[in-house]
Amino acid sequence: MTAPARTGRAILLLTVVLGLSACGLFRGNAPADGAVRQAVRTNGAEAVAVNRYLWAASLDVLNFLPVQSVDPFTGVIVTGYGTPPGGSRAYRATVYITDPALDARALNVAILTRSGPASVETQRAIEDAILTRARQLRVADGNL
Repeated sequence: MTAPARTGRAILLLTVVLGLSACGLFRGNAPADGAVRQAVRTNGAEAVAVNRYLWAASLDVLNFLPVQSVDPFTGVIVTGYGTPPGGSRAYRATVYITDPALDARALNVAILTRSGPASVETQRAIEDAILTRARQLRVADGNL
């Protein structure tokens, strides 16, 4: 193998190693809480924790919206447009669960209408409904 080829391979290997270490893939952050579902992709060696109560509550509260994609590894739920029962305006939602804790800071919800972003009050009401439902699920599960 020629010297430029070896240098190129070394640079590529260094880039991959630095990229993976920046993603946090080398950390062993296995959660101890029973309220956390650990999802592991074996082919990519990724480990991301998503709070199961927030996940289930998000799907439950937004059940009137058609689900377009879900990814429990990154904590993202994307829905299509749908109209709530008794409502006249169509909404679309993207939910991002960023932390394994059952906490308001772990939940990010973006609500859109066909004419643009929904009002702050609507977004806050949906976030509150998801958090309330997640707490109800946790109490019903007996994991206080």
